[in-house]
Amino acid sequence: MVDKVLDCTGLFCPEPVFRTRLALDEIEKGQSIEVHADDPAAYEDLRRLAERLGHEVISLKKEGEETIIIIKKK
Repeated sequence: MVDKVLDCTGLFCPEPVFRTRLALDEIEKGQSIEVHADDPAAYEDLRRLAERLGHEVISLKKEGEETIIIIKKK
């Protein structure tokens, strides 16, 4: 379902946001990316990044310490 998976576990702010932004630049419109991060700020930071850039958050969930977000590029 996703076109790219990005593992940002073990990285802390602002690195997950920075890497997600770069990964979004690499995919085409209509494609999606799944990001895994365990930074406590990642849940809100990645959601805000997607919304600020005008992309769609398909899924956003916490599994233990890990945040998993799927973003569709618009």
